[in-house]
Amino acid sequence: MGEPIVVLLTADGVAPPKDLDTVAHLAQVRTATASSLATALPGADALFVWDIFSDALADAWNAADSLRWVHVAAAGVDKILFDGLRDSDVLVTNARGVFDGPIAEYVLACVFAHDKQLHRTEELQRSGEWLHRETTRVAGRRALVVGTGGIGRAIARILRAVGLDVRGAGRTPREDDPDFGTVVDSARLADHLPDVDHLVMVAPLTDATQGMLGARELAALPDGAHVINVGRGPLVDQTALTAEIAAGRLDAHLDVLVTEPLPADDPLWSLPGAHISPHMSGDVVGWRDDLSSQFLAHLRDYIDGAAPGPAVDKHRGYVSG
Repeated sequence: MGEPIVVLLTADGVAPPKDLDTVAHLAQVRTATASSLATALPGADALFVWDIFSDALADAWNAADSLRWVHVAAAGVDKILFDGLRDSDVLVTNARGVFDGPIAEYVLACVFAHDKQLHRTEELQRSGEWLHRETTRVAGRRALVVGTGGIGRAIARILRAVGLDVRGAGRTPREDDPDFGTVVDSARLADHLPDVDHLVMVAPLTDATQGMLGARELAALPDGAHVINVGRGPLVDQTALTAEIAAGRLDAHLDVLVTEPLPADDPLWSLPGAHISPHMSGDVVGWRDDLSSQFLAHLRDYIDGAAPGPAVDKHRGYVSG
């Protein structure tokens, strides 16, 4: 194929991809922000969504007269999916694989912090109080990972490695999964929560998963259970979860929230059982460079006529299989 035209969708203040000069040798590059995207899209073959929080494509869609491929530098693609894109022939790919290991490590850290009371130890140290306590053995604890894609599988493997009893929850129940062993039906999530110590939410955000951990499901968790959300904030009924944490019944590590940044007056900031991080579970040193390198490799495949990475199922909202 001839030299493609690639639009880089970025935002003011965001550092460019490290491989941008190399990309510019392989393709004509147009750099755009949300306000200029519609001007940049006519005639473009590909869109590289570097500003992962942008939803500007929907408003500029009518200008995408020759678009064939959209690559999102994120695992989740919910920000860019809309009916026009879903119903088109445009290929969508994502940052599949880049965040698997880092997010799994973050989840493991949350499990240890909870069971070994590391937050409480830090509080006692700051107050100068020597208080001997017993902590919980991690090995043998029960974890349910909601979301059986690449990130969920990496989480399952690392939790199994330290002795947790791990199951998965997904669209297709099964008993012989290589990473989870048992996968239960995520549509019946409440039925599988009464014996869960650590509940890890990592499902993609779709119409089917929005609010999937609601008041009924939270009530099904046993006292003292621990919720970890590294998927998307709207997977969880945040109001119901806040009430459970305030009552002292559940604890949570939340890397994603319904509104980001979390408003300053939100009660989650001050609840002892809530631990908030600013959407950073996968953002290890060098992560942006890895995303840049991945797009460059995909672009080379695209120019050579090969598939530029596994396709996102635009109706399901994630890479299937």
